[in-house]
Amino acid sequence: MNSFVIEGGNKLTGELTPGGNKNAALPMIAAALLTDEEIVFENMPDILDVKTMLSIAEALGAEIGLDGSTLRMRCQNINQFEIPKRLCSAVRASILFVAPLLFRLGNAKGYPPGGDIIGRRRLDAHFYGLRTLGAKVDDSEFIFSAPDGFIARDLFFDESSVTATEHIMIAAATANGTTTIRNAASEPHVQDLAVLLNKMGAKISGLNTNTLTITGVKSLHGTKHRIVSDHIEVASYLALVSATGGGITVTDTVRSHYWMIQRIFQRFNIHLEFGNNYIKLPPNQIPVIQRDSGGALPTVADGPWPQFPSDLMSTILVLATQTEGTVLFFEKMFESRMYFVDKLIQMGANAIVCDPHRVVITGKSELRSQTLSSPDIRAGMALIIAALCAKGQSEIQNASIIDRGYEKMDEKLRSIGAVVHRT
Repeated sequence: MNSFVIEGGNKLTGELTPGGNKNAALPMIAAALLTDEEIVFENMPDILDVKTMLSIAEALGAEIGLDGSTLRMRCQNINQFEIPKRLCSAVRASILFVAPLLFRLGNAKGYPPGGDIIGRRRLDAHFYGLRTLGAKVDDSEFIFSAPDGFIARDLFFDESSVTATEHIMIAAATANGTTTIRNAASEPHVQDLAVLLNKMGAKISGLNTNTLTITGVKSLHGTKHRIVSDHIEVASYLALVSATGGGITVTDTVRSHYWMIQRIFQRFNIHLEFGNNYIKLPPNQIPVIQRDSGGALPTVADGPWPQFPSDLMSTILVLATQTEGTVLFFEKMFESRMYFVDKLIQMGANAIVCDPHRVVITGKSELRSQTLSSPDIRAGMALIIAALCAKGQSEIQNASIIDRGYEKMDEKLRSIGAVVHRT
């Protein structure tokens, strides 16, 4: 069951509820190791990356109870300091277990983390943060030690890395003294992790800014926390339905997570209606690229929050193939994310790949059905959108890659009228 077979060419309509935020859930699972008391998570997404992180937690001694989207974790008997190599290679977030293991056991042994292959993904900020807080780090062998615990310090990240911010925030929550992290990431999932840690007894301030102040505590306790909805999943479905000319209402949304996303949809002449906890995309809209002042060619570029998320570049790029006009996409963060565009050209997209970071799309293009393989999570979602726009039957292979980040994909697509099944 590792392929999606899709019959394209239909307008999609209906209502969807997103799952919990993937990039909040993964560090929260690691953070649960900071206490031996029970933590209850609600709205835990049903995705492969979560299952991998839970397998790591179990291998380290955690007790896991999963009932639908409710997860119970009790980490009273953490007795292994080595993160299994096979599981490290399956998910990038595996490195997030290092700080909790150093707090609980004083030692940690890991292996290079896996994840999507979208270009170089530095770990330097993780090593810098751990070393600055007093840990000994052998980054060639992935061996870490902090027998005397963490010592609070001032830090400045040379890049606002989401995963490193999450990792060092977890470490600093138990450090002796007050830590300041400057140039910290501030994405919704980073903020949600801070909310969880504060519920556990941490003292973190500066949420929704790029400067975090963390006063360490000696111990943390159990709590109950509902994971915020995934704005990347929501925007992916908005792009998907817009590309087919359909309409959709997405519930359980947080308005403040969509300011820049809304601006990008406006650039495509797509109107979104926002309520307190929903977004409505009215049907039968005709996407047209809105040129910049003076008739200049517009650019869609990504960047650290609150700029447009890199994880949405692939899906919005496919929307551009179904939009009248020309637009330049500038992927600033990863040098390999745009490689999947060759597959769109194979389907009939009018695209010029300028270099690894820039692609020009001119639409509207009539896409052809194809058999293609998903190279990474977000490109996989983009290929599903392209297949839903193409007439005829397409097959998107390597579906498990998409399952790492999007829950119950085929079920959700069928609920809004897509013709899709797994093989």
